[in-house]
Formats: sequence, C-alpha cells, structure tokens
Amino acid sequence: MKRLLFIALFCFAGAATAAMPQIELAIGKHRLAAEVASTDPHRMQGLMHRRMLPENRGMLFVFRDVAHHGMWMMNTYIPLSVAFIDEAGVIVNIEDMQPHTRDSHTAKKPVRYALEMNLGWFLKRGIGPGMKIEGLEKAPPPR
Repeated sequence: MKRLLFIALFCFAGAATAAMPQIELAIGKHRLAAEVASTDPHRMQGLMHRRMLPENRGMLFVFRDVAHHGMWMMNTYIPLSVAFIDEAGVIVNIEDMQPHTRDSHTAKKPVRYALEMNLGWFLKRGIGPGMKIEGLEKAPPPR
C-alpha cells in the first residue's frame, strides 16, 4: 500500500510540474523564447527553485483576469526583471526583483500578462513602457 501511495504521489508531482509550453516573442528587433505559465500550478511555481535562466529566455505569465497583478520572489534564486503587459501587448511598467524576497511588484494598470527575464534584460536592450510585444497571441489561453 505504501508503494502505491508513493507511486501516486510521484505521478501527481510529475503532472503538476509537467513541461510548460514555449513560444517565441519579439520586442522590436529583440527575440526571446518564453515558457508559458497559463495554469494555476504553473503560475504559482513560476521560476521558483531554478538556479539560472539562459540569456534571451524567460517566463510569460498569462492571467485569467485583466487586473493589477503582482509578482514576488519567494523561493526564487535568480534576480529578475518583470514587464507587466496589457491586453494589447503593450508594456505598462517594468520592475526589478531581488531573490528570496516577499516584496510585491505590481502592475501600474490592469494587465493580462507578465514577462520575467534576467535582471536588467529589458534595460540593456532599451526596452521600456509603451513598447509592444509581438507573439502573445501564440500563448495558450489561461486556465
């Protein structure tokens, strides 16, 4: 019986951490690949427990509702910058986030998406509020 319980828990954990879909996004001339967190388990996990994030790779969060969403960094080892993005794909604001903090970083206006990249990624490329992100329509719908 213990063995069956272990197998069931192992399978459940595997399903909860199943690979996230990936999409290609563009901001002006800059291209990036993003894992898509469009389900509650994936949005809750985010980039937690990862030790590194390759250059030009990130995570796109797709929210069910357009709202003043916030992000935090509990159990996250990588310093990140997050761009909050409205339904039209326009960056509303970008916030820098430090590892292992519970500070809330919030969208300044209601948004549908958030894109996390390595700390300073947007700044290094001259990407800021008002710029449009292309390719968001390829993201799976939120569940």
